[in-house]
Order: sequence, then structure tokens, then C-alpha cells
Amino acid sequence: MRLTESRMGTGETMEDRYWYALYTRHQHEKTAAEVLTAKGFEVFLPLYPAVRQWKDRIKRLSLPLFPCYVFIQASLDRRLHVMTTPGVHAYVGVEGRAARIPEAEIEGIRRTIDNLLHVEPHPFLRSGDWVRVKSGPLEGIEGILVRKTNQCRLVLSVEMLEKSVAVEVDPAVVERSAARDVSQNRPSQGGKSLSSSQRSLQDFPPCEGS
Repeated sequence: MRLTESRMGTGETMEDRYWYALYTRHQHEKTAAEVLTAKGFEVFLPLYPAVRQWKDRIKRLSLPLFPCYVFIQASLDRRLHVMTTPGVHAYVGVEGRAARIPEAEIEGIRRTIDNLLHVEPHPFLRSGDWVRVKSGPLEGIEGILVRKTNQCRLVLSVEMLEKSVAVEVDPAVVERSAARDVSQNRPSQGGKSLSSSQRSLQDFPPCEGS
């Protein structure tokens, strides 16, 4: 599910807009995304197909890759329009300040969705074998390569959320990239990385079902 901008706010330019993550009520991600799109924002709500089985039936669903989160590209000048959206709790940030989500993180996840690749949630990884995709629909995307039995998966993360997703890749199309320490990319204060307890989401309970 990719929801795109229909208009910009008065006086707003592309240079003013950055990606942010919004924390939403449980199972209100789609509603919040639809309302925000109607307000003229560019919204990204990545979904993945899932199957749920009950005693009497099987149901196919489209579930958020990041439960209780919606991504929005906008200027903070329109923050009031965002916060008055039903289902939206807060911007994800540090000490009350909304934190920008790197464009590269959004782009990697967006390209897996746009190319209809098999992607699903994955436990957050702090370190691992960093690789770069050298060909195919994900060319140029970097992530952590995970090997399991006969399969290889590329793990992509939104570091501010400490959440990851994984997409199957052919090991022949990846090459080793410079090693990275995930913790070094988080917002910091006084030269020290901020712990989870110092972030804006400390006042909200964990998303149900996550």
C-alpha cells in the first residue's frame, strides 16, 4: 500500500519536507493513512500479505509491516494538521522533537513493496554482514544479509523504530559493503547514543500484537 501526496501546504516546497514516523493506535494505521492522504500529505504505509487460520475458515489479510506506525513526508509547519488526525498519537522523536527518518531507509522498503517482492517483519538486527545489492530491482540498496538453510534474506531496518523487515534475495546479486554499527546512526545527545527509554515513545505502551 503506497499512498502518495495530492497537494502541498501553502508556501511549502519539496526542500521543506522530510520523512517522519507517526505512532498510531492499534489497528488504526490504515485509517490514519487514508485521512492524512486526504489532507494532502504523502504517506507510506507498507503492508505485507498474511494468512490467519481459524477453526472454521482461513482469511488472507494485508497487515502493516510496522504495526502502529505510519510514515509521512511533510514539513513540520503542518504538524497541527497531522496531530488532529484520528488515530495518530505522536511523532516519533527525541525529547519531544520529531526525528527525521533517512530517505534511504524509506526507499529500500518502498522498492520491495513496489516490486512485489516477498517481504515480512524480522527481528531488529544491531549488527551483521552488511551487503549492497548490485543488480535487480533492489540495486543499490544496503542491508544485513542473513542466511538460513538454503535461503538468503536482506534485512532492512528503520533504526529510529528499532524494527526490521526481511526480503529474500539471490546471494549472487549482493556484494559486501562497509561494516556499520546500527547504534551509531541513532539520534544522540552530548555524544552519547540515546537509549530506548529516552525516546518520545516512552509514554506509550507497546503496540498490541507486535
